[in-house]
Amino acid sequence: MFSGECLTTIDSKGRTSIPAKFRDVLLQAFGDERFVITKSSPVDFDDGSFGRGLSVYPLREWRDVERRIQTNEDGFALAQLNSLKRLVLGPAQECCPDKLGRVLIPPSLRLHAELERDLYLVGMGKRFDVWSRETYARVNSQDERNFPQDSAALAAIGL
Repeated sequence: MFSGECLTTIDSKGRTSIPAKFRDVLLQAFGDERFVITKSSPVDFDDGSFGRGLSVYPLREWRDVERRIQTNEDGFALAQLNSLKRLVLGPAQECCPDKLGRVLIPPSLRLHAELERDLYLVGMGKRFDVWSRETYARVNSQDERNFPQDSAALAAIGL
């Protein structure tokens, strides 16, 4: 599974390197170096603005996500389902790293996530997320506000 935070850069052509440990997970855990990159769930900053990033799914995992959305397996209302299709399925792009481990992030996704120079790739288990350095700092601050305060529940999961 994907874990860890990797600080990296994106070049002027929109290419970034996928860390070797993430490429290894793609091959060893999912049997394929191909993946799908799309918009991630926006993070509400509680001030009327949102943090926008990207999510990267191994191809096998993406097919399951796509199937669940298409069949509305989770019973979303029509407006929510259409929003998921437009915001998640529509912009999704299949990618494969080159021999140097680089990938071209499509221009529309770079623009959406405001990726300009420094970015973080963050392991999220079965996927990893891509954030601009500035947005990720704000996301971390919001995560600290959202962090569960129930110490018994945290202890139950080993934290």
